Amino acid sequence: MDEEYDVIVLGTGLTLYKRFQLLEGPPESMGRGRDWNVDLIPKFLMANGQLVKMLLYTEVTRYLDFKVVEGSFVYKGGKIYKVPSTETEALASNLMGMFEKRRFRKFLVFVANFDENDPKTFEGVDPQSTSMREVYRKFDLGQDVIDFTGHALALYRTDDYLDQPCLETINRIKLYSESLARYGKSPYLYPLYGLGELPQGFARLSAIYGGTYMLNKPVDDIIMENGKVVGVKSEGEVARCKQLICDPSYIPDRVRKAGQVIRIICILSHPIKNTNDANSCQIIIPQNQVNRKSDIYVCMISYAHNVAAQGKYIAIASTTVETSEPEKEVEPALELLEPIDQKFVAISDLYEPIDDGSESQVFCSCSYDATTHFETTCNDIKDIYKRMAGSAFDFENMKRKQNDVFGEADQ
Repeated sequence: MDEEYDVIVLGTGLTLYKRFQLLEGPPESMGRGRDWNVDLIPKFLMANGQLVKMLLYTEVTRYLDFKVVEGSFVYKGGKIYKVPSTETEALASNLMGMFEKRRFRKFLVFVANFDENDPKTFEGVDPQSTSMREVYRKFDLGQDVIDFTGHALALYRTDDYLDQPCLETINRIKLYSESLARYGKSPYLYPLYGLGELPQGFARLSAIYGGTYMLNKPVDDIIMENGKVVGVKSEGEVARCKQLICDPSYIPDRVRKAGQVIRIICILSHPIKNTNDANSCQIIIPQNQVNRKSDIYVCMISYAHNVAAQGKYIAIASTTVETSEPEKEVEPALELLEPIDQKFVAISDLYEPIDDGSESQVFCSCSYDATTHFETTCNDIKDIYKRMAGSAFDFENMKRKQNDVFGEADQ
């Protein structure tokens, strides 16, 4: 090997049954193995979100096909309800009483009209100093409405945001609404054949620009000289580099543990109840509904996304671990999925880098969190970009696409 590269990116891949050490393999009822593409850490793309913009900018979209996720739901009192995010849906929703609906409608109109560059739209709210708690109080919204607004629309994992300046939350709700408006059924997209298509798309694009992919190559050592990375050793050969990007598993001495996430992959033979037989959906269980500090997430995809055999569904329940009995923590989600054909349980440590990599030129990502969307991951990507390049990734100056490259994503 002994070749020189500007940047090396490390990554791994495994099959599902090997990953969970189930030697007996799948039963015949599961169909053919080639019909399945199960993501260990599934995440949806916000239709108007950061990852979609990155894919457009890099033109990886030419190698991808997406399908819209059919529904977005929120859990309340042991039942699930469609998330209202427009004025019409708010007035029709069973989540709220009549007077609450009117107040929530006024709140949505306020958010839709809010422009941080136009004080006339503020209605007495200072985007930099008014907390979100005060905004909710201004519109006299009840706790249940606050729960699904903060967790199912703004997609916060905890209630820490309530006492922060409201601008970030307002922008998050606007992103949800804009993403929803793009295709109508939900604000989420998912690639046909699963998330494995994303790295494949980048691999094809990278090859066009001279990138080299080496598959099934073990990493024996990361070679440092004078405190800086100079290469990666594999099977006695060295690929030399000036910068290295990797996840925490490659550099355990340069990361710290920041918590744990439990994910349970469930194979089903039916759609989730009370979702109008959706072939794909997201369900968010706000922390307050189950007396927790962080939300529980369920995302479900199926044969409709070419990730499962005909008539089969893949549902993944995930949350941040808070107790010594992680499986019990996701029971509210599993109850929504019954009956379950097969479960795969994974408890993963969360790690974050202990330095910014500027001295060593080793740039480490954070572990994937419990959320079922890519917005937090994109923030990590942008952070790595800034540390490597010395300047922020600027969406405003990126190349624009005139056509909707997703085509008929809602068909």
